[in-house]
Amino acid sequence: MESNKSFFWPQGILIALVTITGSLSLGLMMLVKPNTSDAQSKESINANYTVAKVGTQQRLEGLKATMLTIWQQEASAKGLSSALPTRFQGATIAEAKLGQGQKVIALTFDDGPWPQTTAQVLDILKKNDVKATFFVVGQNVKHYPDLMKQIVTEGHAVGNHTWHHWYHVMNPQTAAYEIDHTTDVIYQTTGVKTNLFRPPGGMMHNGVAAYAKNTKYGIIMWSSDSIDYSRPSVPKLINNVFRQAKPGGIVLMHDGGGNRSQTVQALPTIIDKFRKQGYSFVTIPELLEMEDKYQKLIANKNSSKKQQSQVNSSP
Repeated sequence: MESNKSFFWPQGILIALVTITGSLSLGLMMLVKPNTSDAQSKESINANYTVAKVGTQQRLEGLKATMLTIWQQEASAKGLSSALPTRFQGATIAEAKLGQGQKVIALTFDDGPWPQTTAQVLDILKKNDVKATFFVVGQNVKHYPDLMKQIVTEGHAVGNHTWHHWYHVMNPQTAAYEIDHTTDVIYQTTGVKTNLFRPPGGMMHNGVAAYAKNTKYGIIMWSSDSIDYSRPSVPKLINNVFRQAKPGGIVLMHDGGGNRSQTVQALPTIIDKFRKQGYSFVTIPELLEMEDKYQKLIANKNSSKKQQSQVNSSP
């Protein structure tokens, strides 16, 4: 896609800039007066090398800032870094309350990015024109930044799933690190500033969920669990997904954290079966935006009815 090409063009600039500045540094090192002593020559070389090194570093820092700005613009253009509606800030959401006829479902994947599996999941989603939401582990983002960038450039939403994926009870400082450090590495890698959070294992009482709530993250749970982490057979995994699936629902699956071959095998059938049942696929930000609009519509209708009732009852 054109957007993917524009997203990665700064990398070519970076290579060119490093080459040019490297040549510049070498040239400056050779600018020594012909009649100077060896000591003077060394001092001149050191001085020129220092100036060139500082200049190169400044140019690289400037290029990094430019690349990050472009990533941010790409993320904003794709609607991946929009602000969370106020009603969901600090709230826990397992499904969306929608109007009749809004038959949508949100597929979510946890614990990535992960070698091989994430790329396989992305390939299936792309072939089927489905956008999903990935709740990523910070240390995995650090280790596999290219996979993380691919998730975003292909139009998927991302959420915070802590840095280490720990289950044990954490003090406020540790909980803050787990969440803040993950949000930062997502931002530095992709330009997306996420305010979606999913606690590992769905644990709400070990410190991280409380920190996320207090810092206005939307805490995203699920209404349909594939239980793929227990590695069920493919038919059973599919049955798990559909047992509690309903419009406005959120499906939990995993693209990382272990062997996810059953999830990869089951995913095309899951997508096909949802579509045959009349579902459309949305990301979590899209799902929450739909609920926000629906709730505002209901509020406006109730307000209009109340005003009309007051008018009818007035003498």
